[in-house]
Amino acid sequence: MTLNEFVVQNEITIRLGFFLGIFAVMATWETIAPCRALTVSKAVRWANNLGLVSLNTLVLRLLFPAAAIGVAAFAAEHGWGLLNHYSLPFSLSVVLAVVAMDFVIYLQHVLVHAVPALWRLHRVHHADLDYDVTTGTRFHPIEIVLSMLIKFATIIVLGAPVLAVMVFEVVLNAMAMFNHSNVRLPRGIDRIVRLFVVTPDMHRVHHSAEDNEANSNFGFNLSLWDRLFGTYIDQPREGHKHMTIGIHKYRDPKQVSWLPGMLALPFVGKVTGYAINRREWSKPDKKKQAP
Repeated sequence: MTLNEFVVQNEITIRLGFFLGIFAVMATWETIAPCRALTVSKAVRWANNLGLVSLNTLVLRLLFPAAAIGVAAFAAEHGWGLLNHYSLPFSLSVVLAVVAMDFVIYLQHVLVHAVPALWRLHRVHHADLDYDVTTGTRFHPIEIVLSMLIKFATIIVLGAPVLAVMVFEVVLNAMAMFNHSNVRLPRGIDRIVRLFVVTPDMHRVHHSAEDNEANSNFGFNLSLWDRLFGTYIDQPREGHKHMTIGIHKYRDPKQVSWLPGMLALPFVGKVTGYAINRREWSKPDKKKQAP
């Protein structure tokens, strides 16, 4: 059996094993040493966030039975993609493909904040009133489908090896659960780790209700993209324990913490812009606010 055949045949087992393992570690960590006090019933949020994960998994398997691994195997078989046209060492091809796919995820994340119609879908992820390991898994099914199509296109254009796609999927899921967890690394360790990958403190800024903070720190895995493209903010103004998580406009738990409300959220309200350049912030003038 070849490596590609092994990965294709065992894809579900490999991904599920890593998902459950990382989820258990992060869930235990944030229970023992939480960074913030939760504001909504944990049982309610977990049941509905994980319910959304189950729904998304079902939708993807029905629409795309072969998933990303199958597309990578098909592209390799037919010699499609840049990496299939150059004689590079296999290990180098895997590394280049993983880094390139991570960059595409960064660009995709910026895009869903910049385009109003896409933001309506993505705000399901941001509307969570708390921030913990399940936040990293809650996305609207339509966004998940669009994301998968972008991933397919990226794999075909790159000619990403099957192993690279598997590594990327596992790392992306693991990092999403890690950096969305309600934990905090010691400041010195965090400063070093975030030089390479996105930490919980770094990504928590992105889930601030303040526009300029929410429009920053788009990376999910490698942290260099935010620094390279000027979208990096070091810390939230109000501090990690006191910052407001979510979206100012959507604070009703029935709308943002229950599955029916999350599924309906993209279709609520008028279509308005959510400008990506809203990265400026000025302190409110207390004199003007005085009665």
